[in-house]
Amino acid sequence: MEGVALSLAISPCPNDTFVFDALVHGRVPGAPPVEVTYADVDVTNTAAERGAFDLVKVSYAALPWLLDDYDLLPCGGALGRGCGPLVLTRGDRADLTGATVAVPGERTTAYLLFRLWAAGQTPERIEVVPFHEIMPGVAAGRYDAGLVIHEARFTYPRHGLTALVDLGEWWEGDTGLPIPLGAILARKGAVDPVEAAAWVRESVRQAWADPEASREYVLRHAQEMEPDVVDRHIALYVNEFTADLGEAGFAAVEALLGRAADAGLVPQTSSSRATAWTS
Repeated sequence: MEGVALSLAISPCPNDTFVFDALVHGRVPGAPPVEVTYADVDVTNTAAERGAFDLVKVSYAALPWLLDDYDLLPCGGALGRGCGPLVLTRGDRADLTGATVAVPGERTTAYLLFRLWAAGQTPERIEVVPFHEIMPGVAAGRYDAGLVIHEARFTYPRHGLTALVDLGEWWEGDTGLPIPLGAILARKGAVDPVEAAAWVRESVRQAWADPEASREYVLRHAQEMEPDVVDRHIALYVNEFTADLGEAGFAAVEALLGRAADAGLVPQTSSSRATAWTS
């Protein structure tokens, strides 16, 4: 593939730009040039169904619809502890029955976790809302609750909001496993997954070895985030699982998709389809 541009789709969030800086800017030996598209994960989930990119960041919740056409890479994604989505409200609401809830996407991991957690509650309406509009919308009363991800963990008190539940804490307490949020997929027939994993791991290694090398690139795409929030974001979402999912990471993916399939929320997915190429 050398000389042929690789199409890559990631979010503009600091964890993605930090991880992929070296690959995007041609500093990974042996990797092809990269043409990058920046989009929220709800957009990339949909684009991946069309086979739009060679490498793409998607929600783990979207894997059951994608693994016929993509290989899951064991690196580069977002998975960890203490980094789960939050359900935010304006006050002391304890139940979402009858509520209007804003969510960042129908096939996001956040929404899948929400549905698993909220079993027995019956929100009146779910609205898919661009991520950056959720907290202002809840604060203004357009929604009774909002499901948020990313840096909202650090900034929601500024909007006068309360966390009804931390879905990461709920998931970890219930399973003992880390929470799988975003996955990196390689399109079958377009890129070799073993080679792609090596490129991504080298990009991660360089990011950790010289964090300042990516600083300008990360801040340019950070959507007006303050530098200290950017640093906390990277520290939380770029961790040991970014370099390698390992046994705990794959177990978390299997647990999430298995529970969701048992609840009828996603199609049944054989775990071997997600991990066979790494064996």
